Amino acid sequence: MLATAVVAAVTTPAALLAAPPAYAEVPPPPGRALAGDTAKPSLKELEKAAAEARKAYDAAVAEEAAALQALIDAQSPKAPLAVAATAAAKEAGAAATAKTDADKKLADAETALKELPETATEEERKRAEQDVADAQAAAEAAALAKEAADTRAEAALTARDDALVAAAGRLHLARQAKAKALAAKEAADKALSDAREGAEEGACVAEDRLTVTATGLPAKITAGTTVDFTVRVTNGTDRTLDEVWPYVKAEATDDLLDVQWSTSASPAWQDVDADHYAGGVDGLAAGAHADVKLRLKAPATTPAGAGTVSLAADYANDDRSCGGTPEFYEYAFDVVAASAAPGPTTSPTATPAPQAQGATSTRPVTTTASTGTLADTGSASTTPLALAAGAVVALGAGTLLATRRRRTGAED
Repeated sequence: MLATAVVAAVTTPAALLAAPPAYAEVPPPPGRALAGDTAKPSLKELEKAAAEARKAYDAAVAEEAAALQALIDAQSPKAPLAVAATAAAKEAGAAATAKTDADKKLADAETALKELPETATEEERKRAEQDVADAQAAAEAAALAKEAADTRAEAALTARDDALVAAAGRLHLARQAKAKALAAKEAADKALSDAREGAEEGACVAEDRLTVTATGLPAKITAGTTVDFTVRVTNGTDRTLDEVWPYVKAEATDDLLDVQWSTSASPAWQDVDADHYAGGVDGLAAGAHADVKLRLKAPATTPAGAGTVSLAADYANDDRSCGGTPEFYEYAFDVVAASAAPGPTTSPTATPAPQAQGATSTRPVTTTASTGTLADTGSASTTPLALAAGAVVALGAGTLLATRRRRTGAED
């Protein structure tokens, strides 16, 4: 039974130890995700996961080797428990021999007493009876000694066999763990490889930890006036984003409004580019934020009605990974006709409103001081979309944002 258990434990086919991968395959093609979608892990996160999976696999391989050696050692006749079992078995054998001898002496003494001739003296009879009594006592002692030796031998053998089974079980579990670790390692390596290929192809991901908020945008804007406000881009990820571009688009009654931007690196007011990017931020550290000043101009001919400022942000890293906020952040305001309310406005600040497809601007934003450097992106001709080996790629803004731009551009 022991041999069967050991063989079964160490010969279980690894093919039967299939385990689910630690990481699923890289999600579907990039694009600005709908609200509630989960962003893909970054390249750095996938690299860390792959490294941890390799480390776990190496540890599993080492444990399998140690478990195999432990089983070999346990099977050795020189193993401490094996030595103890052998000694106990030898002791039990000696006790059994001693009992056999004692039983024989008792039988011989009883026979001698029984066969005493009638002519035997009283002294001879008493001596024979004493020999029987002594042999009886010795036989009883030998029986007790044999029972104790048998008990010790059984315990020693059980301890040895239990150790063998435990060693075999350890090896079986080690092989199971190695199979699972290998599956996890292969899945993590594939996820990293796919992500790197995607990055090389210009694929971008949605990053919901990159947020954009506006401050100072009034709830009412009078036609013919100009208002200044600030857009803050916050990097809530655990890595530095090498280049970040705020996206700002202002509309009123289906007409685009002029928007300009200014930063400490580029203090002169400049128009947002054709894709509605407003400046750029270089090296936005994890947990940091950067501010971009914005100026919105509402022509005097702008009719009264509702208006919105849509915000987003895109990023690209030196490792060719890229992405952006998964939703638009929209701020609603009212346009007041020039004749109805002339002069500068002092109306309350506009509040963010969710976009029709489910975007929202009510998510929390960190207040960690910025360590990012505002990039001098120059004129609209230096659009950040001219990346990815010269290909025009809709970085983090993704498919949905790019589609909306084309649709809006066509309508405009």
